[in-house]
Amino acid sequence: MGSRVCVGVIVGVHGVRGAVRVKSFTERAADVGRYGPVEDEAGKRRWELTAIGEAKGLVIAKLDGLADRDAAEALKGTRLFVPRDRLPETGEDEFLHGDLVGLRAEATDGAPLGQVKAVHDFGAGEVLELSGGLWVPFTRAAVPVVDVAGGRMVVDPPAFAPEEVEDEERALRATGALSAREAPPKRGGGGKRSESQASGGERPAIEGEEDGGA
Repeated sequence: MGSRVCVGVIVGVHGVRGAVRVKSFTERAADVGRYGPVEDEAGKRRWELTAIGEAKGLVIAKLDGLADRDAAEALKGTRLFVPRDRLPETGEDEFLHGDLVGLRAEATDGAPLGQVKAVHDFGAGEVLELSGGLWVPFTRAAVPVVDVAGGRMVVDPPAFAPEEVEDEERALRATGALSAREAPPKRGGGGKRSESQASGGERPAIEGEEDGGA
């Protein structure tokens, strides 16, 4: 199997006719189906994906051959891949989100920190969410090494634990500085490390995702 890139993941269902909710990793969220048929991680199942709308920062999509809610439910958690050669080339020190997701994260002393689960942009710069519960700003200072070919990156905190994020979010809501529902995060197709951390010390909010009805 040739080199592939993860362009999205099915996170839920929409309605009763087989539509799914997809968290897109492409530059424009709706372009998740632009690069031809998508396939699962094993490469055994393949679908034509058509974006039919967006809701709460997710793409509502139809997969060919999927006609009912039960079939859609069975695909929840499925990561969607396309051959890398279908995507445009990245610039110097730019990385596709699909390249970053899944990379092994190591501390500067080699200690394991988990894997990259997702790349978020809440408006103050891109942030990496690690499986160990850490949040790391995607800057040269915090991520000095990105070795896509080797499947790893080196992380030098600061990093944010979910508990810290939740505490700050509660405090902001109490003062009225944070609305009851934040706007959905921007969807970036390629991450580019900034030279330094964003000013202001803002931490990312954690946005829960839920299955939708019709």
